[in-house]
Amino acid sequence: MSKESKYSIPTQLIYGEAGSTDWDYSDHVIPPLTRTSTYRLRSAERGASGFDAIGKEGDKNSEDKRIYIYGRMADPNKVMLADAIARAEEGEVAVMFATGMAAVHAAVTFPLTQKANKIISHSTIYGCSYSLFTTWFKKMGIHVDFCDLKKPDSFLDLVDEHTRVLYLESPANPTLDLLDLPEITKLVAEINKSRSEENKILTVMDNTFATPYCQRPITMGVDVVLHSLTKGLSGFGTELGGAVVTRKEFNGDLVLHRKDFGGDMSPSTAWHIHAYGIPTLSLRVPKQIANAQKIAQFLEDHPEVEQVFYPGLESFPQYELAQKVLKDYDGNFAPGFMIYFTIKAASPEASKERGKKIMNYIADNAYCITLAVSLGQLRTLIEHPGSMTHLAYSAEEQIKAGIHPGGIRLAVGIESVDDVIKDLDTAIKTS
Repeated sequence: MSKESKYSIPTQLIYGEAGSTDWDYSDHVIPPLTRTSTYRLRSAERGASGFDAIGKEGDKNSEDKRIYIYGRMADPNKVMLADAIARAEEGEVAVMFATGMAAVHAAVTFPLTQKANKIISHSTIYGCSYSLFTTWFKKMGIHVDFCDLKKPDSFLDLVDEHTRVLYLESPANPTLDLLDLPEITKLVAEINKSRSEENKILTVMDNTFATPYCQRPITMGVDVVLHSLTKGLSGFGTELGGAVVTRKEFNGDLVLHRKDFGGDMSPSTAWHIHAYGIPTLSLRVPKQIANAQKIAQFLEDHPEVEQVFYPGLESFPQYELAQKVLKDYDGNFAPGFMIYFTIKAASPEASKERGKKIMNYIADNAYCITLAVSLGQLRTLIEHPGSMTHLAYSAEEQIKAGIHPGGIRLAVGIESVDDVIKDLDTAIKTS
């Protein structure tokens, strides 16, 4: 008589065959999706060993075997995705989070060891990151200074003994500012020579706009890289997620941050990004880059367009730097799929009104451009940063950060580029 036969059918419907050996995933070509919130521990000792391993290198016990306990600590799908993203960024470890903003929060707060610690940030960053820094961090007593890091040494006068994080975003959202990462990290390394280990300044960078396909900051000396996986790494516009990539020494703090703050990614999200997003990265992004190059050139030649910012154009203010830092895995120039442009008008406010008309026309009439925030999807998306993604900046702060009142952000997809240009041209002519 089998072990389970002495139990009722309703109970057996919950537990199935005791100790079944049929659930063997080793022959799956695509890793399976696991959907359990908690894991069988087999013994009290195994449970204790698993909890003791949380936050330690690899979350493994003395036998070098991962003990899964609870989904918020780790699950197989997040672990597989983390390994893939670490490889993509050429980093040692990666930790998954529920959203890009959860990753931002973790990446900039885990290095803060004292209440008096300070952060220095590039002045032009994603609007929600700016809101986190200027609203919530301010309430929590975390001081953040801003400077224009397009000039690599601009942060030096702001550094004091309390500075712990230098926050970077390049290409910056939405202006596409580029930062000279090798030069900035060299300056930070010089400062750190005279600092104790616990007081060293860490460089933390948002690499969402570029994706690892176009730029790998860790290879240029950056300590911690973060992504909104929602964007180019997921690629299909179906998932929310975040990732932090760094060295093994910081893995424990990030895992514990996720455990205690709760910004956890679901297994289904991790599975989707791992099965579809990461494997297609090197197929999607080159097509997006090719489209973006043609669209940027079209916009630059358009009589109604005032200025176009795209790293692939020779007119881009930092074109030489772009060729230095934006490279694919084969070393080819990879200027990305984001474009920022302004429309000609008598004044900045008039440019804003014309931009509004363009986007409203697109919302009602365009077939292959969508008025929506986000980026890195198969579809081309358009939005107005000044009133949408960067509303956390006041009008005065936007001007200071280089965000034009009429600036339009275009996130290029993989459609037939002539179709996108057709919609864009018609929309501009109607404004």
